[in-house]
Amino acid sequence: MAMFFPGESHTFSEYLLVPGYSSSECIPNNVSLKTPLVRFKRGEEPQISLNIPMVSAIMQSVSGVDMGVALATEGGMSFIYGSQTPESEAAMVKAVKDHKAGFVESDSTLTPDMTMEQVMELKEHTGHSTMPVTDDGTPRGKLLGIVTSRDYRPSRDDHSKRVREFMTPREKLIVGDKDITLKRANDVIWDNKLNALPCVDENDHLVGIVFRKDYDSHKSNPNEMLDANKRYMVGAGINTRDYAERVPLLVEAGADVLCIDSSEGFSEWQKRTIEWIRANYGESVRVGAGNVVDAEGFRFLADCGADFVKVGIGGGSICITRETKGIGRGQATALIDVCRARDEYFEETGVYVPVCSDGGIVYDYHMTLALAMGADFMMLGRYFARFDESPTERVNVNGQYMKEYWGEGSARARNWQRYDLGGAAKLSFVEGVDSYVPYAGSLKDGVNGTLYKIKSTMCNCGALTIKELQEKARLTLVSATSIVEGGAHDVVVKDSQQSVSYQ
Repeated sequence: MAMFFPGESHTFSEYLLVPGYSSSECIPNNVSLKTPLVRFKRGEEPQISLNIPMVSAIMQSVSGVDMGVALATEGGMSFIYGSQTPESEAAMVKAVKDHKAGFVESDSTLTPDMTMEQVMELKEHTGHSTMPVTDDGTPRGKLLGIVTSRDYRPSRDDHSKRVREFMTPREKLIVGDKDITLKRANDVIWDNKLNALPCVDENDHLVGIVFRKDYDSHKSNPNEMLDANKRYMVGAGINTRDYAERVPLLVEAGADVLCIDSSEGFSEWQKRTIEWIRANYGESVRVGAGNVVDAEGFRFLADCGADFVKVGIGGGSICITRETKGIGRGQATALIDVCRARDEYFEETGVYVPVCSDGGIVYDYHMTLALAMGADFMMLGRYFARFDESPTERVNVNGQYMKEYWGEGSARARNWQRYDLGGAAKLSFVEGVDSYVPYAGSLKDGVNGTLYKIKSTMCNCGALTIKELQEKARLTLVSATSIVEGGAHDVVVKDSQQSVSYQ
């Protein structure tokens, strides 16, 4: 007879945290969100720790180069999506690793033959007033000059005037070389009263620009995820089919950690993948695995040597696995079960294997609940898809700005490797949808707002670290009526009832 798990399967929305004693030290500024990313032994420090408990999902519509840079700047890590060729994924990883903090690659590059009208249109589109001029109009072309808003007057000048006629030419520019440090670049900017310093290689090709305004921004990001060479840290997704080809390219490109991207991780395929990595790279290449939803699945992957284990099947906002296959488990219940197994595993073996909660996060407070239930960090898709830095287009839908968001199991992504169980190399049926999510602006603003909520709630529980939250947290199940009570009720909310008139 089939095995039946006792009790019901619950989601995050069915739980609330009960406040604990808060001392005078419990203020958000004193809270640390540092958390381990990879396994470590008792008494040792993890080789890699996140400064905030957030990583971006291994999805086409979420994790590209811009997301990799932006999230590392804030203290998290992006996992570049693997549903592309190994070469293109490796190129994305390298682009993040090559991005020098404070050095910007121009996305508003001109050619000498462009007109002032085109300059004005580009400025309107990007919002950038400082634009380098290169021979081929690319951000890595030979530098010929630079245009700023002081070089032309739209109200008086002929809009058909060519860029070469009003740009500041190369011979009059102060530039930095490709090896200049950020500190030295900023010294040059301040000493020469510049707003921007173009940096070029030995052939005078543009490699980046340092802006005066970015100096304070860089200094205000103390949580940056940087490797030993001061490069941004980034992860990459792999599958259980072409790992022998893909992993070497990703390692060469500089990926700091890999993660097997699969809808179901309790399988021989994941074991084979991890064994191959260990046989060829030992412990020098870190790799996470998953997804699982119970203690047995966790122990399997931990014994295989996974550096972290992802929890969650069918809980993503664009995932329809439970609808199509009837398989999965409520995210809260799955997470509690796996985290209990992780703690038991640590007691028995002295090896701590971090747990990543993947899916089921709808509201910011769900993240605090996930941490309190034992998660070391969360992998987020919909949350990050809303921001400027996700790879998708911003579109206007019925007067509201939205961002496109689709699942890896959708007909659009057709990531058969993620759902493959060793059969035909194709996506036999879809397990995800193509959708929109409300546009939410910049990642920095959104993440900082979320983290402040998490820290504030941790203070309500008397905790200043994630580990302390997990030890002190008190949780209670709530009824359906209690959930209704938790929101605005029995009133007419002004913001959503603009048509209400007062007599």
